[in-house]
Amino acid sequence: MKERSSDIIATNIRSMILGGELEVQEPLQSERELASQYKVGRPTIREALQRLERDGWITSRKGMPPIVNDYWKQGNLMTIVTILQHEKEVPDEFINHMLELRISITSTYFRDALHHHRPKVISLLVHFEDIGNDASSYAEFDWNVQQQVAMLSPNPIYLLILNSFQSIYRKLAEKFFSDPSHRKASRDYYEQLLETIIDGDVKKAEALIHDMMKTSLRLWKQKTNGGK
Repeated sequence: MKERSSDIIATNIRSMILGGELEVQEPLQSERELASQYKVGRPTIREALQRLERDGWITSRKGMPPIVNDYWKQGNLMTIVTILQHEKEVPDEFINHMLELRISITSTYFRDALHHHRPKVISLLVHFEDIGNDASSYAEFDWNVQQQVAMLSPNPIYLLILNSFQSIYRKLAEKFFSDPSHRKASRDYYEQLLETIIDGDVKKAEALIHDMMKTSLRLWKQKTNGGK
């Protein structure tokens, strides 16, 4: 299916914002100038701008060109979705924030799942012993555990949030698990977590998960900053 011209234009402007070519509070060109640049009619430009405003990228001004928003402060859930659709332009800062969010929510949906479906969580974790010793296998196992446990939580919002990150999550996980020491840390973690859950100590499991998510963020920063 051929992509609409307004979608192409909106994507191009978003890429310029993510890439820093358009800065916060910078005005865009006028509709007339944009129409000339993209060789389309002004209704097409207007449609693209309306989509960008809806998704939190720009703010319209009566009688003046729209200005670029600070998407960290003025964005919304659709902003997250469109950032993830532009994986080549995903800022490192965004990835770090995403991993910080993971610290906050992972232990919570695990706790909820354990209170309601502890045997099912155990059945998910026991398969860690069968993981192949390669990055792809670890990434697949880790994603499956996170998704399935979030699904066992009575709050469906956790799964919706997690699903929003699926494509980039798995790519980042493969990069993370390409380091053998990271695979060992994960295996040790899952082994300890399984033992704790079998013992029925939900509070200890929650603390263990929280600490591992913090460790994962630290290891990721070291990996992406040349070991610093």
